Amino acid sequence: MSIPIVNYLVLEPQPHLVAQECTACKAKFFGRHNACPKCFGVTFAEFEVPTTGVLKTFTIVHHDAKGVPVPYCAAVLDCGGMTVGGNIIGVDPDPEIITRGMHVQLKTYSLGTDAEGVEAIGFGFEPV
Repeated sequence: MSIPIVNYLVLEPQPHLVAQECTACKAKFFGRHNACPKCFGVTFAEFEVPTTGVLKTFTIVHHDAKGVPVPYCAAVLDCGGMTVGGNIIGVDPDPEIITRGMHVQLKTYSLGTDAEGVEAIGFGFEPV
């Protein structure tokens, strides 16, 4: 059995991210909110975030958190007008290779398996 590491990653039928849109002001964001942070509205519509995007900015991280291999590339992307944070994967974390404006696609990968055999699935973005 596999589970997504965050509630806004959907694995089936094809991996994608889902976000919320405030029906009052059209603000978009990830994760569950009880009230819109922009207008305080309380009605939301879920929508599927495009699986492709453009790299807006990034940094190469060299200081590790426990269990996280370094270096890696943390990035901010534009996926069809939705700002998405994620790591750039499938390529060396090198600023000569990773460039602003680069086109990327959502990819999932295994983060590990627990003692009961449940696999945690994460996501990142690969250059296309």
